[in-house]
Amino acid sequence: MHTRTMNSVRCSKSSNKTLSLVFLCLLSFLNEQHTVLTLAEANSNVYIVYMGTRQHDDPELLAETHHTMLTRVLGSIEASAEAMVYSYKHGFSGFAAKLTKAQAQAISELPTVLQVIPNRFHKSQTTRSWDYLQLSSYSTTNVLHKSKMGNGVIIGLIDTGIWPESQVFRDEGLGPIPSRWRGICESGELFNTRKTCNRKLIGARYFIKGLQAEYGQPYNSTEYQECLSPRDRSGHGTSTSSIACGSFVANVSYNGLGVGTVRGGAPLARLAMYKVCWNLYGGGVCTGADILKAFDEAIHDGVDVLSLSIAPDLPFPDVEIHNGISIGAFHAVAKGITVVCAAGNAGPSAQTIQNTSPWIITVAASTIDRSFPTPITLGNNWTTMGQAMFTGKDTGFINLVYPEVPELLSPRYCESLTPNDTWLAGNVVLCFTSNSNHNAVEDAAWSVKDIGCLGLIIAINPSRYLHSCDDNFPCVQVSYEIGTQILYYIRSTRNPLVRIRPSKTHLGRPVSTNVAYFSSRGPSSISPAILKPDVAAPGVHILAAVSPHNPEIAYNFQSGTSMATPHVSGIVALLKSLHPDWSPAAIKSALVTTVFAEGEPMKLADPFDYGGGIVNSNRAADPGLVYDMGTADYIQYLCAMGNNNSAISQLTEHPTFCPIKQPSILDVNLPSITIPTLGNSTTLTRTVTNVGAVNSRYVAIIEPPRGITIAVKPHILIFNSMIKTISFTVRASSTQKVSTGYTFGSLTWTDGVHTVRSPISVRTEIVESYD
Repeated sequence: MHTRTMNSVRCSKSSNKTLSLVFLCLLSFLNEQHTVLTLAEANSNVYIVYMGTRQHDDPELLAETHHTMLTRVLGSIEASAEAMVYSYKHGFSGFAAKLTKAQAQAISELPTVLQVIPNRFHKSQTTRSWDYLQLSSYSTTNVLHKSKMGNGVIIGLIDTGIWPESQVFRDEGLGPIPSRWRGICESGELFNTRKTCNRKLIGARYFIKGLQAEYGQPYNSTEYQECLSPRDRSGHGTSTSSIACGSFVANVSYNGLGVGTVRGGAPLARLAMYKVCWNLYGGGVCTGADILKAFDEAIHDGVDVLSLSIAPDLPFPDVEIHNGISIGAFHAVAKGITVVCAAGNAGPSAQTIQNTSPWIITVAASTIDRSFPTPITLGNNWTTMGQAMFTGKDTGFINLVYPEVPELLSPRYCESLTPNDTWLAGNVVLCFTSNSNHNAVEDAAWSVKDIGCLGLIIAINPSRYLHSCDDNFPCVQVSYEIGTQILYYIRSTRNPLVRIRPSKTHLGRPVSTNVAYFSSRGPSSISPAILKPDVAAPGVHILAAVSPHNPEIAYNFQSGTSMATPHVSGIVALLKSLHPDWSPAAIKSALVTTVFAEGEPMKLADPFDYGGGIVNSNRAADPGLVYDMGTADYIQYLCAMGNNNSAISQLTEHPTFCPIKQPSILDVNLPSITIPTLGNSTTLTRTVTNVGAVNSRYVAIIEPPRGITIAVKPHILIFNSMIKTISFTVRASSTQKVSTGYTFGSLTWTDGVHTVRSPISVRTEIVESYD
């Protein structure tokens, strides 16, 4: 062991002089062993010999290095030529070859080799989220292919702009631009429409006058590193666009993690970008005026779907008639355009949900069944798995410390670490987070990296999503339990050591699915009787295209309800292609009532976290029944909310009069039932439309919330060529004697083929007397 280490040191020093000395050092080491290696077992497999960054720019000389190494192992030039599979000589250095296990082991011990990797079998993946949603491009029976991948549908995104040169926006294989398209591509800074727009990106506009007017002066694009054009400098709009309808791009990863084929949900749909958000005050700022103008133009241009990964600020959301997004969405939906919006990233507290209008599809974020296990080995040889996106080199064993404090002082949480803690430099730091700030990981990572620490192990509540650290800085998350075991090791040894190895990608079980920690929760503070969010979709560590500030990174992992929203927008485009006559409400109903079933690995928490559940596009394509609505139903909602005739008339653009008796908000024809204040009992009405077989018979299946009795009349629905819509009543009665929190159940209509499930949320509220 010590001899090999000394040889490695001499090789490393010599390599800085000339390449020939590298060969001499390498050959002197190999000649000691090659006679043993050639006598090793006959069975051989393909191994990848990874040697890291290229030492020089001459690919032929690199290839010669690889062949020379392999020749010395195998004993002859002929054997080397026969065993060599690939020589990696352009992006990095290494080779793939057929080797026995002993030969692979010997090569792995050479000083110039970083690691030897078995050539494992892989299946082509869509960076996972679309396969997770059962929309594999290899299936010929799912809605992706039945809908012709969204061909002919136009998705508009109101966002931060677009990086048009990204490969996901290529137009190969696409036909002419739909003749109904009336939009334009608008030139501007670093955005020449003759070079940027094509048959994929068919429209691009930008809107900033609202921001400039509010700001009081012209926008300084140089100061804020922006472009006065549709070009995306932050990368947000580029990511959301690629998720919604990006074209196929193979062999994509982030530094080797999440390898697969990246694409959008509707890869043959067309794209129009409406830039309304601008870098200002350290983030993306979008004004209601600019958003409304984008809606206005998008409606004119002829989009079929509008996707907004934008939400108003808390804590005071505006009611519908004062909210730019809600107003614009109302008009878009009235024109048959489905509007999909983010739920917001203010979770996990209740009543943080945004974009709550019933005409909007509001999307929560979930995790997917993918993880990034990262081995942590302590100096006592105990190994555990953390979670990280660490793609750097194996750290080897280095010092491990914990910021101890006297017993009478408060503990040093991760968020309390600062650049002043210089004594931590040169070590890996263990810290524990408090429950107060989910940005603590990023803050702690920046602090310890700035100090000169070599890594960070964060003990964190496991319900939180995975945080990543830039520049391959090892930043590994563990549970509080594992963190406590590591702390016990630190306190029980004089010289605690730790080794952190690069992360790997794991797919499928036992990884479970959860609502993302940051995803905003219901119930709605504006209208508690309207269930929000509507559905959930993958929004954690989604590999998507980005604006390449670093030329080597065109794709990166992104998290947020911003990433969940375009997943649903892409699915809506597929449904629109398959059912062009469906209204936005019918599409929303199909999504809410056909989610992945409870009892499967996708089960989550409750409807205020995920709405109906995680979207299931294959079932949504054939829902059987839908709860349809039109403008008249939305006016009923506005009347039920107590808006006056004048305000509603301004929204609808024609005289509108509410009934003398205020309608019940419980009767709005939603695909869900939420009763926020149930006394003894109440009755509500719903209407379903048959979109399945003409002659159908549906039976009601009731799972009542705890302490609630549910009765449905009629409990059997029979459809035929003359009867396509049927109304029914739902009577909810409470057996509770005291006020309670929400309890949850469901009403399901089934014909033996379709399962049309509506979530039920009920809160009993007993009014106390005051004498």
